[in-house]
Amino acid sequence: MLRKLIINFFIFHFLFIFTLPVNGENIVNATRVWPALDYTRVTIESALPISNDQMMLQNPERIVIDLKNIILNETLKNLSSKVVGLDPNIKKIRVAQFNPNVTRIVIDLKVSASVKIFSLKPNKKYKHRLVIDVYPQDKDEIASLLKQLKKKDDKKTIDPLISNTKKITIVAIDAGHGGEDPGAVGAKGTKEKVVNLQISKKLKKLIDKEPNMKAVLIRTGDYYIPLGKRVTKARKIKADIFISIHADAFKKRAVRGSSVFALSERGATSAFAKFLANNENEADLIGGVSIDDKEPILARTLLDLSQSATINDSLKLGKNVLREIKKVNRLHKKRVEQAGFAVLKAPDIPSILIETAFISNRKEEKNLISRSFQQKISLSILKGIKKYINTSSPIAFYTKYE
Repeated sequence: MLRKLIINFFIFHFLFIFTLPVNGENIVNATRVWPALDYTRVTIESALPISNDQMMLQNPERIVIDLKNIILNETLKNLSSKVVGLDPNIKKIRVAQFNPNVTRIVIDLKVSASVKIFSLKPNKKYKHRLVIDVYPQDKDEIASLLKQLKKKDDKKTIDPLISNTKKITIVAIDAGHGGEDPGAVGAKGTKEKVVNLQISKKLKKLIDKEPNMKAVLIRTGDYYIPLGKRVTKARKIKADIFISIHADAFKKRAVRGSSVFALSERGATSAFAKFLANNENEADLIGGVSIDDKEPILARTLLDLSQSATINDSLKLGKNVLREIKKVNRLHKKRVEQAGFAVLKAPDIPSILIETAFISNRKEEKNLISRSFQQKISLSILKGIKKYINTSSPIAFYTKYE
């Protein structure tokens, strides 16, 4: 018996050793490209951390990245085919074996750009990732948002839109998740990031039809924006209201209903609110954020006493929206819940997070992909926003511009 155990032990270790990558070589098991106006992200996912060197070259503009001890397999070769002609920043990507120990990636650029390359540790959705973010240097990050604030026939900038008599209320609409982060996934494969954006776009159309109201989409396509940057964007365009659109998920598929959340300074109002906030705050780990993507100015601003007043306004906004949503869908919670959602931390903008329905519930997943339901839920959110505006003091909407 002992002899058999010893033989099996050596066989196991023999097989284990000979199935390891040769000479420390690594294997790429997925590549992804996420184009956007703000930046384009290239992700290389592998079994082990990727060691690399990089350099910027000009005439023509290009980024050269040398991956060390990486096996050039078909997955990595196919990275070249993932750049579409509509990518605003990248012209093409070339991949080749540079020498026996180095695989070279060359990213040809359409415009002058800066690059940020960083590694991410494995999480519940991905293995090790090398992330390459390409930022165009000649584009203002906020320019696309400001364009949303202008009518097609309006050549004015944002400031002249604010008159002494009638203030245009600017609503920032944040479609949760995106890009590397799909959010929750339904039983039929419906991705939360997709329905969030669809509902957000419908809400924007409805708001833009209202007199003295304009909506801005924080995320306009399938790409990821760090939670802190979503808040920063809303503040830069001087938004009056911030609405974050999401779809719930829970391990028990029978759970259903819509919910509205505001920020809490003192902890979550329920175990579920805490669970949900923790899940949503993990988005940066999945979506992928460099460790130096911090907002120190925003962090200091959050200490301002105005946060308490903003939370009170957020609760008023949430109550009005909740009253309208219950006419369209049953409620999971009959009151506005509170928890430490990172995306709701704008110190001077009433902000709420809306869980439109449970994507983990088969019936509600079906509703979430229905154009009719998306339109109804968007209209209910608009009605709640309008009631909040009509019952709030107009003075509150002038303070940040003075």
